Order: sequence, then structure tokens, then C-alpha cells
Amino acid sequence: MSPRRAALIVLDGVGIGPAPDTERYGDAGSHTLGNVARAVGGLRLPHLEKLGLGCCAPLHGVAPVERPEAAHGVASPASAGKDSTSGHWELCGLTLELPFRTYPEGFPAAFVAELERRTGRGVLGNRTASGTQIIEELGEEHRRTGAWILYTSADSVCQIAAHEGVVPVAELYRGCEVARELLSGPDQVSRVIARPFTGGPGSWRRTSGRRDFSVPPVGETLLDRLAAAHIPRVGVGKVDDLFAGRGITSVHPVGNPEAYATIASALGTMARGFLFANVVEFDQSWGHRNDVPGFHAGLLALDAALPWMLAPVRDEDLIIITADHGNDPTTASTDHSRERVPVLALGPRVRPVPLGIRQTYADVGQTLAEFFGVPPLASGQSFLREIWDG
Repeated sequence: MSPRRAALIVLDGVGIGPAPDTERYGDAGSHTLGNVARAVGGLRLPHLEKLGLGCCAPLHGVAPVERPEAAHGVASPASAGKDSTSGHWELCGLTLELPFRTYPEGFPAAFVAELERRTGRGVLGNRTASGTQIIEELGEEHRRTGAWILYTSADSVCQIAAHEGVVPVAELYRGCEVARELLSGPDQVSRVIARPFTGGPGSWRRTSGRRDFSVPPVGETLLDRLAAAHIPRVGVGKVDDLFAGRGITSVHPVGNPEAYATIASALGTMARGFLFANVVEFDQSWGHRNDVPGFHAGLLALDAALPWMLAPVRDEDLIIITADHGNDPTTASTDHSRERVPVLALGPRVRPVPLGIRQTYADVGQTLAEFFGVPPLASGQSFLREIWDG
């Protein structure tokens, strides 16, 4: 059995500039880290700077240090789409040739009617919307009628919101399971997302009971390879949801600070295996809400957390910090953006070499597959031999 340990830490939505096909996705001008840096007059991220974040791409305030501590580069998306599901699958070596279906005009009448019939509740909304805005608009009518608040975005998602005082969370999950079953085949969406909330007019608040109902991966992933080799997998955040629970289970921290503490705890206790973490608030709390100050504060908090979060790293460990797509809070859009992502690989035995521009996120998964000695994945080129000393 391999005694090795590796961690893949995904900063959800933290893109680092346009991909070659960004304009085709309607995201011209998106550059999550670059635009946030400009908007706040320069980022001050000393620990990320030492790792080599400023060597990945020009960022106002983050210097390209002469001797970075991590191997550093960027990766371009190769899968069709810009969703968290496709991004995480690609990071684990599975690329998609066709995008998941989207519903910019709302979901079909036949789907809505069947959802109503099978759940016994009506439907409000059924349009593209920001989650916080549509709850503000329809929350009181939902409380009065008990109807689901149904909405989507530019991404392949079906989101169903319900007040916890009106609809028990367990019933919301059952409703989402019905929607997941109905949105299959040619109507398939990447994720059905349960969005419980509380509060009242002017003070609605989404709770930590969010749950994602994803389609299972359509091919073999790094997690499948590790499971077959009996290498332990530890999840932090929504990674289990994104893989429909295949090959991993997760704990779900509330917010980024708790995620950092959970990562540190796992690194302090794991004897061997793979730690797979999603750090969600850059996307969920700030990117989707166009909250530049929140995004900036989140970057500062991440930077401050890095020393103690990574303190348990051992001599033979490989740690990779990256992202799954962009979510630029400075643009008019509240949706994901098609972007390259930073790749920082570190550990006591990692040579801090330039990784250049990788042609697919899948290079990350292929590198981890080689690190653990499992069979190669279908996509990606490993950079392990470039970075590993010995």
C-alpha cells in the first residue's frame, strides 16, 4: 500500500484570466483575480506571493518573485462548459466534449407540471435569476402559498428554494430528487441544487442546508482509480455532491474559515491517501453576488490561513492549490466565467519550477494519478516528473 499523501485544494471560482475561448462563452473581459486586484488597488497576499501566484499571471500588487516556493503555472479548461461539475471532473481527469444543457428561458412546462404533480406543491419563478434576488422577490409569496421557488442561471443548474419554516429540509431534498429524476436524458442538467432559507422580508437568509444532486461522472475519474487501489479519500466541502458520491464522502464546513480548519485537521491526522477539498465562498458568497469587497476579504483571509493550514504538511506530501472556473465579481454577470485557473504545487520535495500554460485542468489529475501509482487517466499530461525531487 502506498504511504503517500496528497491534497487537492480547489478555490471555487478563483480564475486567473481568459481562456482561449472565453469570448465564445459570453465572458469577454472576465479575469477574476486580475479584475479584483485592479478594483481594490492591488492585492496584498504575501504568502501566496511567496508560493508564486504572481508568477502564474500578472496581478496588481502580487509580485512575480524570483524564487517562488511552489511549482507554478495556469491551466486552461478543455471541457465544454464552465460549471463546477465539469471543472472538478476535469481536474480529476475526465473531460466533456459536449456541455450540459442550460435553460435560459426557464424549464419546460411539462417538467414543471410533473414536478408539481409528484411533489404536491406549485412552482414560482421558473426563470434565470440570482438566488438572493429571487428569494427577495418571491419569498413572501412562497411562505403564503408553499410553492417551490424554481430558478436557474447561465450554468446547467436547476435550483429549488424553500423556507425551512414552510417546507421541512427533508421534503425539499425529496423534491430535488424528483427534479433530478425528471431532468435526465436529453433534458439533463449538471446539478439540481436544494436552497433552504429562513428569515422574512428584507432579512431572508440562505442556510447551510444546501445540497447538490449531481449526475454521476460519465467516465473514470481519479477518485475511481484511487478507490480501486484502496487508497483512502477524504473530502471537504461539496466534492462528494459533484461526483454524486462516487468514490468519496465529505464533511461540509460552513464557510471558508471552517474549511481551512478542516483541511488542517485532516492533514494532521491522515496516515495516507488523498484529501480533496472545495473552498466554496469565493464562488457562492462573493462571485455570484458581485461582492468585490467580500471576495477581497476572502483572499486576505485565505492568505493569512495558509501558514497554519499547511503546517501539518509532511516530507513526502504533494499539495496542489487550484480552481475549477472563474466567477468575476467585477462584471455585470453573476454567473461563472470561462477562465484559466492557477496551479500551485508545493511540498518539501517539490521543485518550484514554472509549469507554463497547461492545456487542460486534467493535467492535475494525471499528475496525482502518477503520484499515487494508479493507472493513467483518459485525459491530461502529468507534470510529476518536472516537479518531484527524487
